[in-house]
Amino acid sequence: MDIHAAFIIVLFAAIALTCAEPVKFVDCGSDVGKVVFVDIHPCPKQPCELHKGQAYAVNVTFNSAVESQTSKAIVHGLIAGVPIPFPIPIEDGCKSGIECPIQKAQSYHYVTQLPVKSEYPCIKLVVEWELRDDTGKDLFCIKFPVQIVN
Repeated sequence: MDIHAAFIIVLFAAIALTCAEPVKFVDCGSDVGKVVFVDIHPCPKQPCELHKGQAYAVNVTFNSAVESQTSKAIVHGLIAGVPIPFPIPIEDGCKSGIECPIQKAQSYHYVTQLPVKSEYPCIKLVVEWELRDDTGKDLFCIKFPVQIVN
């Protein structure tokens, strides 16, 4: 890829971030990091309507308070307070926009896809998304409401 193509990709990504409306979230225990921004695309209104059979871009910008060689994403759907594992294609945060090792006092953009399988039921729920460091502590933990629709 030449420098011009890379510049155009970065430019469009920056425009998308500046035009995006941040998703309202609750911090659920970010032990060793601080969430700055959460975006799910497309999500024109909240709670985000997730259509079966589609995938959604998830971008979490956070600041790390620790160094870590690795990071692992863990996602649950909370239904009536019960956590149900929500599989994602890539659990390794170091393969999701983060350049590892993670450095203390640095800002990172965790970027991944959230696939919504056709067999999921139509339901309102809360998504709990964690990114853990190499000691198992949360670099971030966020909760946000969604509704799975046809």
